[in-house]
Amino acid sequence: MSHRILFIDDDAALHDLLSQYLVQVGYTVYDALNGREGLEQLAQTGADLVLLDVMMPGLDGWEICRHIRQISKVPIIMLTAKGEEIDKLRGFQLGVDDYVTKPFSFAELTARIKAVLARSSRGQTESLPQYYGELTIDFDRHLVLRQQQVIDLTPTEFRLLQALVRQAGRVCPTEKLLEEVWGPEYINDTGYIRRYIWFLRQKIEPNPAHPRYIHTEREFGYRFEVDL
Repeated sequence: MSHRILFIDDDAALHDLLSQYLVQVGYTVYDALNGREGLEQLAQTGADLVLLDVMMPGLDGWEICRHIRQISKVPIIMLTAKGEEIDKLRGFQLGVDDYVTKPFSFAELTARIKAVLARSSRGQTESLPQYYGELTIDFDRHLVLRQQQVIDLTPTEFRLLQALVRQAGRVCPTEKLLEEVWGPEYINDTGYIRRYIWFLRQKIEPNPAHPRYIHTEREFGYRFEVDL
């Protein structure tokens, strides 16, 4: 069965061209020309991935992303003509899995889609919850708690935490984390690691300025270990 992609963008011409291309390379594509239609399509189709444009009339991409993340952890790739760092940070904070700047080649976008789908289906499960100081991590249920309070992590944040915890007590090289969490295509995108380590610390650390769980090994990587 082919993966189902929901494409939300108000550019009808781009819809025709990109949808035809994605169908030719093996995907099933559902089209939506506005945000409300996109949310309805997501509920009806159970898409495996969402391609989401930022600049649209009515509900823009940011609002649509917020709505999606309230009901689903489906991978989201944002499409935008803007390339500023602040926009990328905003997208990642909302739970976006990847970010592609227009104009882009269809081959490049397809490679990104393959990588995001691969890492969303990748992962190991642990039979029992694991306890680290005030943290409880239940990999089977994709649940993280601090002092019994649920911490809301995006899918990518959870995968990064899982990768770190799996090597608890050992230093994880930045390149290995990029390959495991994002895929080999992202091995040089070290900015992703810095952003997501910052996001994770804001959520799980009692004092993010003085991390108790996620430690930086300068010029090498990161280490998950509880400081007592």
